[in-house]
Amino acid sequence: MRVHHLNCISSCPLGGKLFDGRTPSLLRRGELTCHCLLVESDEGLVLIDTGFGLRDVADPRGRLSAFFLVMLKPEFREEMTAIRQIERLGFSAEDVRHIVLSHLDFDHAGGLDDFPHAKVHMLRVERDYAVRQRTWLDRQRFRPQQWSTQQNWEFHDTTGGDRWREFECVKPLTQSMDDIALVPLGGHTFGHAGIAVRKDSGWLMLAADAYFFHTEMDVERPRCTPGLALYQWMMDKDRVARRWNQARLRGLCAGDNLSERVDVFCSHDPIEFERIAGRSAGVPAEAFKQRARSRV
Repeated sequence: MRVHHLNCISSCPLGGKLFDGRTPSLLRRGELTCHCLLVESDEGLVLIDTGFGLRDVADPRGRLSAFFLVMLKPEFREEMTAIRQIERLGFSAEDVRHIVLSHLDFDHAGGLDDFPHAKVHMLRVERDYAVRQRTWLDRQRFRPQQWSTQQNWEFHDTTGGDRWREFECVKPLTQSMDDIALVPLGGHTFGHAGIAVRKDSGWLMLAADAYFFHTEMDVERPRCTPGLALYQWMMDKDRVARRWNQARLRGLCAGDNLSERVDVFCSHDPIEFERIAGRSAGVPAEAFKQRARSRV
């Protein structure tokens, strides 16, 4: 199973180092990735999260909230959308048969429109809360403008499901996708999930927004940048659950009681993205096509 790492449009919050930990000046905007995975499976391509899409790039004010556009100032480069990177890797939108969503926040679901034929998998509770639009912040983060493919959505419950590394999970998503698991990690949203993908050498675990900065996974001294700590606090739906799931993820990172290696990473940390992808977060997948195909 081949896995490609895609950064599907970076966000650039004002405050620089307060967010990403590495931008030299606080007066400059930082860089936060939107780490997505493209999996070559026996059932066709599986896209894990979509990042921002072509319609977001073309009409950000019509699609996204002014609040988050000002706060995050996404770097709307068409070549960084999932569909354009997939095309550069030699595939087409029709080759993407399945999309697995960690959650429905605007920066994870914006590319759904670009894959009208794909079946979209998510936890049922995520859809249920997102469509209610109960609070002002819900209306800013969950954008129905991005949901043109709702007829293709498939919802999963965790009750009576499988286990993955002591976590509840939905596995397999289909009869032939038994190497991909949808792992509930509630907190950031009520239906937030991580996605585990088997590799020859172990597992990849995209923890999505269960945490935001790599040092939050330090077992001895977990810590986060001030800007991202504030952002997580603002976006929390269930803070107790988020912190509990972070502690469980630290156990994965430490390799507690594991027979196979699990490489855990989140969606928005450029340091993690560059470590695992082997390229700068600002470079689309095309330039590394052959290298990407041979890595996993």
